[in-house]
Amino acid sequence: MSAPACTTSQEVSRELPELLEALPDMPRDAAGPVFAAPWQAAAFAMTLALYERGVFTWPEWAATLADAIRDAQAHGDPDRGDTYYTHWLTALERIATAKGCVTREGLIGRKDAWDAAARRTPHGQPIELD
Repeated sequence: MSAPACTTSQEVSRELPELLEALPDMPRDAAGPVFAAPWQAAAFAMTLALYERGVFTWPEWAATLADAIRDAQAHGDPDRGDTYYTHWLTALERIATAKGCVTREGLIGRKDAWDAAARRTPHGQPIELD
């Protein structure tokens, strides 16, 4: 099986309005998506990178994100709009695991490493993984 062809950045730029249209609840302004924290932009960028590489289609992504949002709401998320990128990250973890990009154990290991690094890092200092 050959690797899927990558989409160029120029092609993604042309497709961005269509991609954003598929996600009507995404926080955005006239220029495109907006992020309240750097990790949100990183999660968005990782999603686009996987999409560009053909790991999943945009409809697959939209369905995975919708499932993550629905699951969170079923578990009591009040849907005030401030948890959108938390759901985005959940969806990214789910689709990356389902597509074989990462294992569940790999995700847990990385989360544990970040947690340990954050706990030992003084406030205001950059977090560094060992």
